[in-house]
Amino acid sequence: MATTIDELLARIKTLQDELENEYRKARDDFAQKRAQLAEDLLSQQRRYKLGLFGFLRRTRPLVALTAPLIYAGWIPFLVMDLFVTLYQAVCFPIYRIPRVRRAEYLVFDRAELPYLNLIEKFNCFYCSYGNGIAAYTCEVAARTEQYWCPIKHARRIQAAHDRYPTFFDHGDAEAFRQGLERLRSRIADNGSK
Repeated sequence: MATTIDELLARIKTLQDELENEYRKARDDFAQKRAQLAEDLLSQQRRYKLGLFGFLRRTRPLVALTAPLIYAGWIPFLVMDLFVTLYQAVCFPIYRIPRVRRAEYLVFDRAELPYLNLIEKFNCFYCSYGNGIAAYTCEVAARTEQYWCPIKHARRIQAAHDRYPTFFDHGDAEAFRQGLERLRSRIADNGSK
């Protein structure tokens, strides 16, 4: 009886080893196919890359002439970035408002796209920074507004931030006075709306 059990255990061990080898082969095949697909995708995307000279040749002269004005936007974006970061570092702890995480608003992943040339990658970096700083600034301002003056405007506003719907109606003094501390405490609880 013991030999039969030992034989069965040995067969089970052999089958487990075979199964593990099959899994290993399947994983290796999958990894190889995935690498090939990634390489094929990369190759396909590179075919759409427009070289610098071709890009510049296709650019209208007036568009090229506006480039210095566009890139001068770095200055106000940098100033805004520095000011907003300093402002919330100093003021938000005093107000007990959780700080906005700047890194959540700045995403620079388009530079990895193989079909973009150097100028296009730089432009994507610039737009990511500008729009990221604008969104970051908007969230800092929205938290500040929720703390100090969470009152809706009398007129409809375009592109209101997502905290705005929780604000008090324009002219509702009673709701404002009774609910201001509640809204302030909600923002202090992890920046919720």
